[in-house]
Amino acid sequence: MPCSPALRRAAARASLGAAVAVLASGCTLPATDRTPSADPAPVRELSPADALDALGRLPRTDRDPGGPAYDRDAFGPPWSDVDGNGCNQRDDVLVRDAEPGSTTTTRQDGCDHDVLAGTWVDPYTGARLVMTDMKDPAQAQAVQIDHVVPLAEAWRSGASGWSAARREAFANDLGVLVASDGPTNAAKGDDDPAAWLPRARFQCAYVLRWVAVKDAWDLAVDDSEDAALRRVLAQCP
Repeated sequence: MPCSPALRRAAARASLGAAVAVLASGCTLPATDRTPSADPAPVRELSPADALDALGRLPRTDRDPGGPAYDRDAFGPPWSDVDGNGCNQRDDVLVRDAEPGSTTTTRQDGCDHDVLAGTWVDPYTGARLVMTDMKDPAQAQAVQIDHVVPLAEAWRSGASGWSAARREAFANDLGVLVASDGPTNAAKGDDDPAAWLPRARFQCAYVLRWVAVKDAWDLAVDDSEDAALRRVLAQCP
């Protein structure tokens, strides 16, 4: 049964005694009341069998778990240089996901691979994206960096209870990010796989990454999301 508001507030104050009281009461806490591990594991490649095992371990939450309203600013600035290589994560992902040898880069301040041009294949649609001037705002918006598990979805799945540092780390985790077609990324929005999936040929890879991200970051799933993930995983080779 769900915990009463009083027990939820007690658990949120994070004393061991309060946590024991919650467990003794027999109620369950939503994902936002969980205390995640201090250091998330790297997002790893999963087989369909591994993903099903991981899915069974994930905490559960309601489709609308309540709690504080989503706040994008709580995840820090849009892109940071969290790995200290001099370039922000956007440029790191653009270089990583471009067709090999297609990018033109320059040095900008401390970054040695500021991306000026390149070619990308959007994994969600299969569209080939050829950009000649990434300083042109229209071209920069045409290739966007997608959070496979959107920030708003992560917020509902447990991130609303994280520290600011942990949220910023999630927002910039290269294992969570992929270069994609801008309009497709916008259409996806903050949907989970129960509401949005990419083209059929990419669905297995997509749900495998989705589960891997949630497993690494100890994020919860709701019933409809779980059902959609299992439906796709059952068809994966």
